[in-house]
Amino acid sequence: MKPSHALLVQGVAIAIGGFFILWFGHNAASHLARRGMQLDFGFLGSVAGFGMPFQILSFAPTDTYFMALVTAFANTLLVSALGIVTATILGFGLGVMRLSGNWLLETVSSAIIELVRNTPQLLQIVFWYVGVLQLLPLARESLSIGGFAYLNIRGLFLPAPIGGAWSSVLLIVFFLSFALVPLLRRWLPVEPRRSSVFWLLPLALLAALVVSLKGWSMPALKGFNFSGGMVLPPELVALWAGLSLYSAAFIAEIVRASVEAISRGQVEAARSLGLKPWLTLRLVILPQALRLMIPQITNQYLNLIKSSSLGAAIAYPEIVQIFAGTVLNQSGRAIEVMVIVMGVFLVINLAASAALARLNERVALKER
Repeated sequence: MKPSHALLVQGVAIAIGGFFILWFGHNAASHLARRGMQLDFGFLGSVAGFGMPFQILSFAPTDTYFMALVTAFANTLLVSALGIVTATILGFGLGVMRLSGNWLLETVSSAIIELVRNTPQLLQIVFWYVGVLQLLPLARESLSIGGFAYLNIRGLFLPAPIGGAWSSVLLIVFFLSFALVPLLRRWLPVEPRRSSVFWLLPLALLAALVVSLKGWSMPALKGFNFSGGMVLPPELVALWAGLSLYSAAFIAEIVRASVEAISRGQVEAARSLGLKPWLTLRLVILPQALRLMIPQITNQYLNLIKSSSLGAAIAYPEIVQIFAGTVLNQSGRAIEVMVIVMGVFLVINLAASAALARLNERVALKER
């Protein structure tokens, strides 16, 4: 197809898409007008009047619906980030086990992968919540993990850092530095081989953050419950486990397929150099297979982020459970609420997709 024809087709497609969006918007506005209503996002400034059982940001019933949105959004990001990290580690582990050649490791890995991939994800999340976490012992009989973490029916109790005067500021700057470093590498005239020096900035900020801490608050049993530290509620742990294991099963298959796609000659060349199988996998095979994995793993990360909405089934206070549930029922603003929720997920996934696409562009093999 000629470039001019391709542009014409794309223009027509955009025009048709825009027409349908305008038509749906006009249709919704006209139906609301018949009921004496109109599209209005001013309800975000109203007092929420409800609390959240778990929150990583401060939220009180006297706060607004907008703060409820921000707090639920933070809860969604928390479980998504935990799930992505855990799923990646488990997925690579299961994938390597399946390629190990050891009958026991290969059989166990295959059984886990096939079981997880062929059962519904929601069923697995409910199983972790009802069939595992709700059967844990009471606080007085908690399962000790290394003497500093405790698991019981009320959740997972972990040590919590005690922030200093500048800890909050340093934490924000630390996360912002990951966006700042690529900009510095692009704008400042530094030799490519020395460009890695920019990554000393996040490391320096992390060191400053650790130094600024006053200490650690350790969980300790007092009476019938633990005090001190921080607690991850059963809803978060169940959703975290369900999302992580389900995505890990698919990532494991991606790892296996990517490794098997590497030319056999690469393995033979490594063996001719005297490399052991483990070193061959770590130094020769995996670095090349990673180039093939990134686009497919990106899809799994995006699916995991969207699947965090399944937390509504076990009352985890993420954005769907709080905003598309409680806020919608209280405000009656169905269209506005759904537009906001879809917009939030769209922004999260587009940002994650853009970052991973950038990473894929950097590691992809360049055509000569």
